[in-house]
Order: sequence, then structure tokens, then C-alpha cells
Amino acid sequence: MFPLFSFFFVLFINVLLKSLKHPFLVRLHYSFQTVEKLYFVLDYVNGGELFFHLQRERCFSEPRARFYTAEVASAIGYLHSLNIVYRDLKPENILLDCQGHVVLTDFGLCKEGVEPEATTSTFCGTPEYLAPEILRKEPYDRTVDWWCLGAVLYEMLFSLPPFYSRDIGEMYDGILHKPLMLPPGKSEAACSLLMGLLQKDQHRRLGAIADFLEIKNHTFFTSINWDDLYHKRITPPYNPNVRGPADTQHIDPEFTREMVPNSVSQTPEFNPSTSSSNAFNGFSFVGTEDSFL
Repeated sequence: MFPLFSFFFVLFINVLLKSLKHPFLVRLHYSFQTVEKLYFVLDYVNGGELFFHLQRERCFSEPRARFYTAEVASAIGYLHSLNIVYRDLKPENILLDCQGHVVLTDFGLCKEGVEPEATTSTFCGTPEYLAPEILRKEPYDRTVDWWCLGAVLYEMLFSLPPFYSRDIGEMYDGILHKPLMLPPGKSEAACSLLMGLLQKDQHRRLGAIADFLEIKNHTFFTSINWDDLYHKRITPPYNPNVRGPADTQHIDPEFTREMVPNSVSQTPEFNPSTSSSNAFNGFSFVGTEDSFL
């Protein structure tokens, strides 16, 4: 039997994905159910995780880091405009499409209904990217996403997250108490942005007053035309050069080696628009034509 809590969690993600439409967010095309399973059919993205590329290259140039940061910030700003806090921004959740544009995925820790002045208090996230207020178990607001954006940008520029340590206790102590160290070699604008995003006091953090607008207007992004960025008129600084849908060169073999147990493909007569089981009314979904563009 499908656990009730698990179903409501999946239903939340399903409803959330149906409502999202942004060029740098993964899209839901179908959701359907069989007698035993619930399925999501999402964008197929095979340019690799940002994490995969960072592991291979260690760090990125400023222009490349700026491009990814701008596209991610655009997606986060859109979520905030819908009163959604993402809460789990990290390189593993940032994919690159076949052209090199960002696709933000995995909405499992999203929180809906967080108004501009509202807070929430659930302790969640990934240790390396947790904001100080979450570690202090204080009420927090949407600026936790801007802290995470700063942590990801720092990692893209310096190869490790800020305050990183293999000792989690030591890392948490750094996040809470130690000043941000910025190795030499980066521009004044990049350092200024990092200092603003990785401000330990959430009320003084960049984005605390005007949210995404503050990030857009920072000098680090002076060269970015945000309208061109949104419409993907800016050529990505890196092209994964995938040879087609079957090209998995940028996907960790740990995932491609996994078997697909009880795949729906074993039922060739199955039609995703007509479920073989309607145990969970409202779950099944067929996207509109424009969701496939």
C-alpha cells in the first residue's frame, strides 16, 4: 500500500510542477499512475549536473560562473514571485541542457505560501549550503535561497563551498561564526556579490529588501541583459556538445548503470493519458502543447 504521507508529498510536487513555467525550471509533461506506481514525465536533460562539471573542471571562469548564476537567480526570482522558497539549491540540482542552459530541478524541499514578509521554520537542506538562520533553528524567510546562491557561486569560483570541512561540526561552526574568506584573483564585483549573498544576518543579506531585483541590479551582472537571458538569446559559455538523446557522456555512470525495475515500458498497451488505476484522483496530468516546446 502506498503510504498516505508519501502520496500527499508526491501530490504536492505534482501540483507545484503543473503551475511552473519558466525557461530555467524543469517542466512536467505528464504524470500518471499504474496499479503500483506514480510517475512523472519531465524534461529530458542530458547536459549533465553542474556538480559533474565542477568535479571535472574544479572551478569556472568568472564569465561562465556569472552566466549560470544569472540563470539560476532568474529561476529563483520567479519561484519567489509565486511565494515559493526553493530551499535546496546546490550543484547537484542544477542541470545543463543540450545547449548549456541551466535547468533547475528537484522541488522536494520547496515551501509554498511564503509571503514576502513571512517566515518558516522547518530544518531542511544540504549541510554545505545551509544558511546560518537554519542552523540556529530560527524562523527564516526567502533569503535562504540567496545564501545558497552565494554558496554555489563561491563553489563555482573557488572549487569548494564556503566554510567547507569534512568535519560537519567544524563546517557548521564556520557557517555560524567565522568570517567569509575570499581567496585572491577574483574581481571586486564578484567579491562584493559573495559578501552580500553570504551575509550571516538574513536581514542584511542581499535580497532581504527587494528580493531578486537587488541581485539583478548588482554590478557583477552589469554585462547581463536580463531580457535576452530569459529568452535564451545569450549563447552559453559552455556547450556540452551532446550527440543526441542517447548521449550520456555528461551523466555519472552511477546513474546510467541503474536498472529500471518494473518499468512501465513492460506494458506496451499503456496510455499515459488514461490511467490503469485511478486510486489517486487528480494526480494524472497531460501537459498542454506549449509545454513541449
